[in-house]
Amino acid sequence: MNRLLLAAHPAAYRSRHGDELLACLAESYPGRSWPPPREVAALARAGVQLRARAAVEDTARPGWLDGVHMAALVLAALALVPYLQDVWHWALRIDPGTHAIGFDFAGWYPWAEGPGTATRLLPYGLLPLIALAALLRGRPWLALPAVGAMLYAGATLGSSQLFGEEGMRGPGYYGLGAPLTAGDLVLSGTLFAACAVLALCRGGRLRRYSPRWLVPVVLAMAVAGQLHITSVGPLFQRGQFVLEVAALLAAWAATAATGDHRWLIPVAAFAFVRTQAVVVHPDWLVQSLPGLVVLLLLIMPLPALAIAARRRQERALPG
Repeated sequence: MNRLLLAAHPAAYRSRHGDELLACLAESYPGRSWPPPREVAALARAGVQLRARAAVEDTARPGWLDGVHMAALVLAALALVPYLQDVWHWALRIDPGTHAIGFDFAGWYPWAEGPGTATRLLPYGLLPLIALAALLRGRPWLALPAVGAMLYAGATLGSSQLFGEEGMRGPGYYGLGAPLTAGDLVLSGTLFAACAVLALCRGGRLRRYSPRWLVPVVLAMAVAGQLHITSVGPLFQRGQFVLEVAALLAAWAATAATGDHRWLIPVAAFAFVRTQAVVVHPDWLVQSLPGLVVLLLLIMPLPALAIAARRRQERALPG
């Protein structure tokens, strides 16, 4: 049995019970490297529940602080999404040619300059990447300057020469909701506020996630860069939508298992940023679904998580 099946479980659980669980699966499904999808989903849900219970039982930090930390991670990842191809090309000195993101390509380096496009020092996508890496390691004071630069770049879009115009016009989200561009300060402003709260509340108390969480980010950049998949492409949009649904289901499973409200905070931050983009720019909305349906899809997870927490707390009360 592939050990990836246990990836959702905490490391301590894998070390104690991993071999036993894999042996049981191998006995139940002989000759198969993976069990049926229903069993895989059950294993993933059990792993999420175990991680959630471990997080709630950890008294080193209050639940709301952990929730703000997760919200900052979600927003940093959301801001990075449209620039995965951009950062990959810049790092490996690849000329994307006609696959550049929403602008005429003029080079990825300070000495590269093209007609009608200002020279830039760095790709904009490096800023949310730096913020994401710093937040994963529990160092919000390192993320704060990067997010501050995102705010500055968005506020001075079209007039600042720091990043030029390249990479600044790619939409931050283009699935069910309206695009989020670098000039939309709600995303960067909310992320800056979250990082400031984390920095003021003694960052040493924050959870430090493993650097291995950056592996899927690097893989996503490699796929986007090598296949020239941008965030406006249907394949990219569908993939991001599937990941968002999976994340919302994980938040629901964690809330239902613990009765803790900390997972409401990142879901609320995500819904707030996306909803305001739909409301402020209704003409940009992808027409695959009516606007009202999109708003309901963004807002409904909040009461669902609150109800799940309430029911878990009621079951925990003595009769």
